[in-house]
Amino acid sequence: MKLRIGYLISGITCGFILLLTFIWTQPDGKLHIVFCDVGQGDAAYVRFADGRDMLIDGGPDNGRVLTCLGRHMPFWDKHINIVAMSHPQADHMGGLKSIFERFTVDYFIRSDIVNPTEGYQKLMDEVVQKHVPVKFVTRGDTVAIGTTSLSVMWPSQEQITLMKLRESPAVAQGNGIATVLGVKTDPQLNDGSLVIALRYGSFDAVFPGDADSHVEAKYDQLQVFSDPVELLKVPHHGSKTGMTLAFVDWLKPRLAVISVGKNSYGHPSKEAVDMLQNIGSKVMRTDKEGDIEIISDGREWKIR
Repeated sequence: MKLRIGYLISGITCGFILLLTFIWTQPDGKLHIVFCDVGQGDAAYVRFADGRDMLIDGGPDNGRVLTCLGRHMPFWDKHINIVAMSHPQADHMGGLKSIFERFTVDYFIRSDIVNPTEGYQKLMDEVVQKHVPVKFVTRGDTVAIGTTSLSVMWPSQEQITLMKLRESPAVAQGNGIATVLGVKTDPQLNDGSLVIALRYGSFDAVFPGDADSHVEAKYDQLQVFSDPVELLKVPHHGSKTGMTLAFVDWLKPRLAVISVGKNSYGHPSKEAVDMLQNIGSKVMRTDKEGDIEIISDGREWKIR
Protein backbone atom coordinates (compact mmCIF):
# COMPACT_ATOMS: atom_id res chain seq x y z
CA MET A 1 0.00 0.00 0.00
CA LYS A 2 2.79 2.40 0.96
CA LEU A 3 4.56 1.55 -2.30
CA ARG A 4 1.45 2.43 -4.33
CA ILE A 5 1.06 5.73 -2.49
CA GLY A 6 4.72 6.48 -3.18
CA TYR A 7 4.22 5.82 -6.90
CA LEU A 8 1.13 8.06 -6.87
CA ILE A 9 2.93 10.91 -5.16
CA SER A 10 5.90 10.53 -7.50
CA GLY A 11 3.61 10.54 -10.52
CA ILE A 12 1.75 13.64 -9.36
CA THR A 13 5.03 15.43 -8.61
CA CYS A 14 6.48 14.61 -12.03
CA GLY A 15 3.26 15.69 -13.73
CA PHE A 16 3.25 18.98 -11.81
CA ILE A 17 6.89 19.64 -12.72
CA LEU A 18 6.18 18.92 -16.41
CA LEU A 19 3.16 21.23 -16.31
CA LEU A 20 5.18 24.06 -14.75
CA THR A 21 7.97 23.50 -17.27
CA PHE A 22 5.48 23.58 -20.16
CA ILE A 23 3.94 26.83 -18.89
CA TRP A 24 7.38 28.36 -18.25
CA THR A 25 8.55 27.61 -21.81
CA GLN A 26 5.53 29.10 -23.59
CA PRO A 27 6.20 32.22 -25.71
CA ASP A 28 6.39 35.25 -23.43
CA GLY A 29 6.06 37.88 -26.14
CA LYS A 30 9.73 38.82 -25.79
CA LEU A 31 12.80 38.38 -27.92
CA HIS A 32 15.53 36.18 -26.44
CA ILE A 33 19.07 36.15 -27.86
CA VAL A 34 21.58 33.73 -26.35
CA PHE A 35 25.24 33.85 -27.28
CA CYS A 36 26.41 30.32 -26.55
CA ASP A 37 29.72 29.64 -24.90
CA VAL A 38 31.12 27.31 -27.56
CA GLY A 39 34.80 28.13 -27.19
CA GLN A 40 36.64 29.75 -30.09
CA GLY A 41 33.71 30.08 -32.46
CA ASP A 42 30.21 31.48 -32.91
CA ALA A 43 26.75 30.18 -32.08
CA ALA A 44 23.75 32.36 -31.22
CA TYR A 45 20.27 31.03 -30.40
CA VAL A 46 17.36 33.39 -31.03
CA ARG A 47 13.82 32.78 -29.78
CA PHE A 48 11.40 35.25 -31.31
CA ALA A 49 8.45 36.80 -29.51
CA ASP A 50 5.95 34.40 -31.09
CA GLY A 51 7.93 31.31 -30.06
CA ARG A 52 9.64 30.59 -33.37
CA ASP A 53 13.41 30.31 -33.24
CA MET A 54 16.69 30.52 -35.14
CA LEU A 55 20.26 29.34 -34.65
CA ILE A 56 23.03 31.44 -36.19
CA ASP A 57 26.13 29.25 -36.61
CA GLY A 58 27.00 26.14 -34.62
CA GLY A 59 30.41 26.69 -33.11
CA PRO A 60 33.45 24.48 -33.75
CA ASP A 61 32.06 21.14 -32.51
CA ASN A 62 28.86 19.22 -31.83
CA GLY A 63 28.95 18.94 -28.08
CA ARG A 64 29.04 22.54 -26.94
CA VAL A 65 26.27 23.88 -29.18
CA LEU A 66 23.99 20.98 -28.24
CA THR A 67 24.73 21.59 -24.55
CA CYS A 68 23.86 25.26 -24.95
CA LEU A 69 20.58 24.49 -26.69
CA GLY A 70 19.82 22.00 -23.93
CA ARG A 71 20.11 24.85 -21.44
CA HIS A 72 17.86 27.24 -23.35
CA MET A 73 15.32 25.07 -25.18
CA PRO A 74 12.64 22.80 -23.69
CA PHE A 75 13.97 19.25 -23.59
CA TRP A 76 11.07 18.00 -25.74
CA ASP A 77 11.56 20.65 -28.45
CA LYS A 78 13.34 19.04 -31.41
CA HIS A 79 12.37 21.66 -33.96
CA ILE A 80 14.24 24.81 -35.06
CA ASN A 81 12.58 27.09 -37.58
CA ILE A 82 15.70 28.63 -39.13
CA VAL A 83 19.36 27.67 -39.10
CA ALA A 84 21.64 30.36 -40.54
CA MET A 85 25.31 29.83 -41.38
CA SER A 86 27.35 33.01 -41.62
CA HIS A 87 30.08 31.28 -43.66
CA PRO A 88 31.48 27.76 -44.07
CA GLN A 89 34.47 27.75 -41.73
CA ALA A 90 34.93 25.16 -39.01
CA ASP A 91 34.55 27.50 -36.02
CA HIS A 92 31.10 28.51 -37.28
CA MET A 93 29.80 25.36 -39.00
CA GLY A 94 31.47 22.56 -36.99
CA GLY A 95 28.44 21.91 -34.79
CA LEU A 96 25.74 22.35 -37.45
CA LYS A 97 25.78 18.76 -38.72
CA SER A 98 24.58 17.55 -35.33
CA ILE A 99 21.82 20.16 -35.39
CA PHE A 100 20.42 18.79 -38.65
CA GLU A 101 20.79 15.26 -37.31
CA ARG A 102 18.86 15.89 -34.10
CA PHE A 103 16.40 18.65 -34.99
CA THR A 104 13.77 19.19 -37.64
CA VAL A 105 14.74 22.39 -39.45
CA ASP A 106 12.37 24.40 -41.66
CA TYR A 107 14.96 26.46 -43.55
CA PHE A 108 18.73 26.70 -43.93
CA ILE A 109 19.83 30.28 -44.71
CA ARG A 110 23.33 30.95 -46.00
CA SER A 111 25.41 32.80 -48.56
CA ASP A 112 26.32 30.97 -51.73
CA ILE A 113 29.99 30.30 -50.99
CA VAL A 114 31.58 26.91 -50.45
CA ASN A 115 34.59 25.43 -48.69
CA PRO A 116 36.24 22.32 -50.19
CA THR A 117 36.67 20.53 -46.87
CA GLU A 118 35.39 17.21 -45.61
CA GLY A 119 33.49 18.91 -42.79
CA TYR A 120 31.63 21.18 -45.18
CA GLN A 121 30.74 18.30 -47.49
CA LYS A 122 29.43 16.20 -44.61
CA LEU A 123 27.29 19.10 -43.45
CA MET A 124 25.79 19.63 -46.90
CA ASP A 125 25.21 15.87 -47.32
CA GLU A 126 23.20 15.94 -44.09
CA VAL A 127 21.16 18.94 -45.28
CA VAL A 128 20.35 17.14 -48.54
CA GLN A 129 19.55 13.88 -46.77
CA LYS A 130 17.09 15.65 -44.44
CA HIS A 131 15.50 17.54 -47.39
CA VAL A 132 15.97 20.90 -45.68
CA PRO A 133 15.15 23.81 -48.04
CA VAL A 134 18.20 26.03 -48.59
CA LYS A 135 17.77 29.77 -49.12
CA PHE A 136 20.76 31.67 -50.45
CA VAL A 137 20.59 35.32 -49.43
CA THR A 138 22.46 38.46 -50.43
CA ARG A 139 22.49 42.15 -49.55
CA GLY A 140 19.01 43.64 -49.48
CA ASP A 141 17.11 40.41 -48.76
CA THR A 142 14.74 40.42 -45.79
CA VAL A 143 13.03 37.77 -43.72
CA ALA A 144 10.05 38.51 -41.47
CA ILE A 145 9.33 36.39 -38.40
CA GLY A 146 6.17 37.81 -36.89
CA THR A 147 6.97 41.37 -35.84
CA THR A 148 10.74 40.79 -36.06
CA SER A 149 12.60 41.55 -39.28
CA LEU A 150 15.95 40.22 -40.45
CA SER A 151 17.79 42.27 -43.07
CA VAL A 152 20.85 40.98 -44.92
CA MET A 153 23.46 43.75 -45.11
CA TRP A 154 26.19 41.64 -46.75
CA PRO A 155 27.41 39.92 -48.94
CA SER A 156 26.40 41.51 -52.22
CA GLN A 157 25.71 39.46 -55.31
CA GLU A 158 28.81 41.02 -56.85
CA GLN A 159 30.93 39.74 -53.96
CA ILE A 160 29.53 36.22 -54.36
CA THR A 161 30.26 36.35 -58.09
CA LEU A 162 33.86 37.42 -57.45
CA MET A 163 34.36 34.63 -54.92
CA LYS A 164 32.95 32.06 -57.34
CA LEU A 165 35.18 33.33 -60.12
CA ARG A 166 38.32 32.97 -58.05
CA GLU A 167 37.35 29.35 -57.31
CA SER A 168 37.50 28.71 -61.05
CA PRO A 169 40.72 27.33 -62.62
CA ALA A 170 40.39 30.10 -65.23
CA VAL A 171 41.11 32.73 -62.59
CA ALA A 172 44.79 33.62 -62.33
CA GLN A 173 46.26 32.79 -58.92
CA GLY A 174 49.36 34.28 -57.36
CA ASN A 175 50.55 34.21 -53.75
CA GLY A 176 47.08 33.30 -52.52
CA ILE A 177 45.49 36.35 -54.17
CA ALA A 178 43.10 35.98 -57.09
CA THR A 179 43.06 38.54 -59.90
CA VAL A 180 39.58 39.04 -61.31
CA LEU A 181 39.20 41.54 -64.15
CA GLY A 182 42.37 43.23 -62.99
CA VAL A 183 41.20 43.57 -59.36
CA LYS A 184 43.09 41.77 -56.62
CA THR A 185 40.85 40.18 -54.02
CA ASP A 186 41.45 38.50 -50.68
CA PRO A 187 40.51 34.81 -50.89
CA GLN A 188 39.35 34.56 -47.28
CA LEU A 189 35.92 33.05 -46.81
CA ASN A 190 35.28 35.80 -44.27
CA ASP A 191 34.62 38.13 -47.22
CA GLY A 192 31.36 36.31 -47.86
CA SER A 193 30.12 36.21 -44.26
CA LEU A 194 26.47 37.01 -43.74
CA VAL A 195 25.94 40.30 -41.94
CA ILE A 196 22.42 40.31 -40.50
CA ALA A 197 20.53 43.18 -38.88
CA LEU A 198 17.70 42.16 -36.55
CA ARG A 199 14.97 44.60 -35.58
CA TYR A 200 12.22 44.00 -33.03
CA GLY A 201 10.32 47.18 -32.23
CA SER A 202 13.00 49.72 -31.38
CA PHE A 203 15.51 47.02 -30.44
CA ASP A 204 18.31 46.51 -33.00
CA ALA A 205 21.01 43.86 -33.12
CA VAL A 206 23.73 43.25 -35.69
CA PHE A 207 25.38 39.87 -36.36
CA PRO A 208 28.42 40.30 -38.68
CA GLY A 209 29.86 36.77 -38.56
CA ASP A 210 33.55 37.03 -39.42
CA ALA A 211 33.18 39.83 -41.98
CA ASP A 212 36.31 41.96 -41.68
CA SER A 213 36.90 45.70 -41.83
CA HIS A 214 37.91 45.75 -45.51
CA VAL A 215 34.34 44.92 -46.62
CA GLU A 216 32.35 46.86 -44.03
CA ALA A 217 32.14 50.01 -46.18
CA LYS A 218 30.14 47.98 -48.73
CA TYR A 219 27.36 46.96 -46.33
CA ASP A 220 23.77 47.81 -47.18
CA GLN A 221 23.67 51.45 -46.08
CA LEU A 222 19.90 51.47 -46.60
CA GLN A 223 19.81 49.74 -43.24
CA VAL A 224 19.52 52.96 -41.25
CA PHE A 225 19.88 52.93 -37.48
CA SER A 226 18.32 56.10 -36.13
CA ASP A 227 19.74 55.53 -32.66
CA PRO A 228 22.69 53.59 -31.29
CA VAL A 229 22.03 49.89 -31.77
CA GLU A 230 21.34 47.97 -28.63
CA LEU A 231 23.46 44.92 -29.47
CA LEU A 232 26.47 44.08 -31.62
CA LYS A 233 27.98 40.64 -32.01
CA VAL A 234 31.57 41.81 -32.40
CA PRO A 235 32.98 40.80 -35.82
CA HIS A 236 35.55 38.00 -36.07
CA HIS A 237 35.87 37.28 -32.32
CA GLY A 238 37.32 40.73 -31.65
CA SER A 239 40.09 40.45 -34.22
CA LYS A 240 42.35 43.45 -34.69
CA THR A 241 41.13 43.68 -38.32
CA GLY A 242 37.49 42.93 -37.53
CA MET A 243 36.15 46.48 -37.56
CA THR A 244 37.13 50.12 -37.93
CA LEU A 245 36.36 53.12 -35.77
CA ALA A 246 33.99 54.33 -38.50
CA PHE A 247 31.99 51.10 -38.15
CA VAL A 248 31.83 51.42 -34.37
CA ASP A 249 30.83 55.10 -34.65
CA TRP A 250 28.09 54.16 -37.13
CA LEU A 251 26.49 51.58 -34.83
CA LYS A 252 27.48 52.90 -31.38
CA PRO A 253 26.41 49.62 -29.75
CA ARG A 254 25.26 49.81 -26.17
CA LEU A 255 26.24 46.17 -25.63
CA ALA A 256 29.01 44.43 -27.57
CA VAL A 257 29.30 40.66 -27.18
CA ILE A 258 32.50 38.86 -28.15
CA SER A 259 32.11 35.16 -28.88
CA VAL A 260 35.55 33.78 -28.13
CA GLY A 261 37.45 30.96 -26.47
CA LYS A 262 41.03 29.95 -25.80
CA ASN A 263 43.00 30.74 -28.97
CA SER A 264 46.41 31.58 -30.37
CA TYR A 265 45.22 34.51 -32.51
CA GLY A 266 45.14 37.13 -29.78
CA HIS A 267 41.33 37.34 -29.84
CA PRO A 268 39.92 39.60 -28.65
CA SER A 269 42.46 42.28 -29.45
CA LYS A 270 43.06 45.14 -27.04
CA GLU A 271 42.44 47.53 -29.94
CA ALA A 272 38.93 46.18 -30.53
CA VAL A 273 37.98 46.19 -26.85
CA ASP A 274 39.34 49.71 -26.31
CA MET A 275 37.53 50.98 -29.41
CA LEU A 276 34.21 49.76 -28.06
CA GLN A 277 34.75 50.89 -24.48
CA ASN A 278 35.87 54.34 -25.63
CA ILE A 279 32.43 55.01 -27.15
CA GLY A 280 30.68 53.74 -24.03
CA SER A 281 29.83 50.17 -25.07
CA LYS A 282 29.47 47.53 -22.40
CA VAL A 283 31.73 44.65 -23.54
CA MET A 284 30.97 41.05 -22.59
CA ARG A 285 32.84 37.87 -23.54
CA THR A 286 31.60 34.29 -23.65
CA ASP A 287 34.96 32.98 -22.43
CA LYS A 288 34.50 34.98 -19.22
CA GLU A 289 30.70 35.15 -18.83
CA GLY A 290 29.62 31.80 -20.29
CA ASP A 291 26.27 31.94 -22.13
CA ILE A 292 25.05 35.52 -22.47
CA GLU A 293 21.29 36.09 -22.81
CA ILE A 294 19.63 39.35 -23.86
CA ILE A 295 15.86 39.77 -23.50
CA SER A 296 13.79 42.55 -25.07
CA ASP A 297 10.10 43.45 -25.29
CA GLY A 298 10.83 45.64 -28.31
CA ARG A 299 11.41 48.73 -26.19
CA GLU A 300 13.37 47.87 -23.06
CA TRP A 301 16.05 45.20 -22.84
CA LYS A 302 18.10 43.47 -20.20
CA ILE A 303 20.94 40.99 -19.78
CA ARG A 304 20.23 37.78 -17.92
